[in-house]
Amino acid sequence: MTQLLLHFSYAVGLVVFLSVIGMHLTRKNTACVLFYIFQSLAVALLLFVPALDKGSILLMLAALLTLIIKVILAPFFFLRLINRHELTFSANTYLSLPLTLIVLALLFGLAYQNIFQSLLIFAGENMNVVPLALATIFSSIFLIINRRGALSQIIGILSLENGIVALTSFLKVEQVPGLDIGISFDIAVWVIIAVLFLSMIYKKFGTLDVSTLKELKEE
Repeated sequence: MTQLLLHFSYAVGLVVFLSVIGMHLTRKNTACVLFYIFQSLAVALLLFVPALDKGSILLMLAALLTLIIKVILAPFFFLRLINRHELTFSANTYLSLPLTLIVLALLFGLAYQNIFQSLLIFAGENMNVVPLALATIFSSIFLIINRRGALSQIIGILSLENGIVALTSFLKVEQVPGLDIGISFDIAVWVIIAVLFLSMIYKKFGTLDVSTLKELKEE
């Protein structure tokens, strides 16, 4: 059973990491949202494991809220925004694709450096999957920095949060149901406000390219 959970954790870590890599490679906002759905689904499944193990109704509720908000609610608002304003393609990146891949490779290598070995003490048998969570966090931060599109940046922030949740799970940080539920509601409210704000920006300026918005002035 333990070996099965180890394989499950590694599979989840791999999906979470590869999803953010997909976000970097795609140029379509819809595909970026789909990668976020896959990533969030993997994280939600990861949260169900301690809930089932402890038989905690509150932990199960927290995992269920994560599933509903991240896999259903947030993507619904994002896809609705994309369809309403025909935001099929994302804004360009600051770095070219080859340079982006090089940076991602360096960030992946950084996650396996000895400076993070102290974290592995708390990981136990999950020590092999912790670097994947770290690589997800680093890659998500880079997604926020490298993308010119405001929508992609928001998805990058949510991907960063998924990476942090995955890391805490792999490090076996004690789950507090009340905190998890509160964070889930905070994310839901933040997503709704962010989508409304993006919609207002697009209606006013006709773009979500942050590099272009810097040069615009309201008349």
